[in-house]
Amino acid sequence: MNASNILLLIIVAQIVSVNLGFDKSQNVLSKSKIIHLNGAIGPESVAFDPNGEGPYIGVADGRILKLQLGLQNRLFWADFAVTSSHRRNCTLPFAPEMEHICGRPLGLRFDTKTGDLYIADAYLGLQVVGLKGGLATPLVQKFEGKPLVFTNDVDIDGDVIYFTDTSTKYQRWQFLTSFSSGDTTGRLMKYDKSTKKVTVLLDNLAFANGVALSKNRSFVLVTETTNFRILRYWLKGPLAGTHDVFVELPGFPDNIRINPKGEFWVALQAIRSVSSISDSKFGMLHFTPQQMDEGELHPTAIKLSDDGRVLEALEDVEGKTLRSISDIEEKDGKLWIGSVVMPFLRVYGL
Repeated sequence: MNASNILLLIIVAQIVSVNLGFDKSQNVLSKSKIIHLNGAIGPESVAFDPNGEGPYIGVADGRILKLQLGLQNRLFWADFAVTSSHRRNCTLPFAPEMEHICGRPLGLRFDTKTGDLYIADAYLGLQVVGLKGGLATPLVQKFEGKPLVFTNDVDIDGDVIYFTDTSTKYQRWQFLTSFSSGDTTGRLMKYDKSTKKVTVLLDNLAFANGVALSKNRSFVLVTETTNFRILRYWLKGPLAGTHDVFVELPGFPDNIRINPKGEFWVALQAIRSVSSISDSKFGMLHFTPQQMDEGELHPTAIKLSDDGRVLEALEDVEGKTLRSISDIEEKDGKLWIGSVVMPFLRVYGL
């Protein structure tokens, strides 16, 4: 099954009725530039190291790659790290049947103080690797004696690592079953580096996905993909230990990333036009391959304030040049746009 077919199959769930009341959408993402991966696909997450080097991406064959400048100022992707030592047969750009052996790195975040890269590998759990790269070291692969089934994303606050386990029933390759079954076994978890203790902060989540801490570290956000919303778990203040709905969204939220101003970029895998959403309630709809072919559904980048207000939405309304978004990393006036299924990274200048 090729990447395009997988993307079509992703859009199988029903979308909830929502009215953003928002009119600042811009149909500009088709202008983003492509950086090809050359023999790899699926740069699901994007990260830059504390020295500003990168980006670093995790791809479908289990490698983590780093973009570097070579001879004659040509960019190239260099191997940086892997999450599995069993690499003998990990030669194909896309081989879902090998992911549990080769690894599938999803969420990537650098510790700005130590320079360590923390990795959420879908099959091999929470891992870490130093700035020199190489084979990553597992940190959390089990909880209460049971293996993590679908580790997805990660964020860091000093000695505490926040991460998601998308499901306790279904692995990454079974994501369609997780969607269609209404699975709500996802979890938001934390790992304390000093004590090595793992704690569940939130459970019963519908496809727990992206994770992002607020700028002042007072709360952490987690996306619930099949519930089309983002939850906020309070870490400090009078509401500490409780959670609420940060925002409801008109599409499937994937990763969420904070920008230098403390705002959040959310990658929506599929959405109807934001301009039409602001004027109408579109109720319960099924996304079909025909809708995708006609460009009716398309990925969108939405920027949120630190209190959940929609500030901006960037779209490729026709959905012909940008068919999937899984991550949006803002750096130096540019958006670096990842995709779990495409053979390239995109860059859009703000």
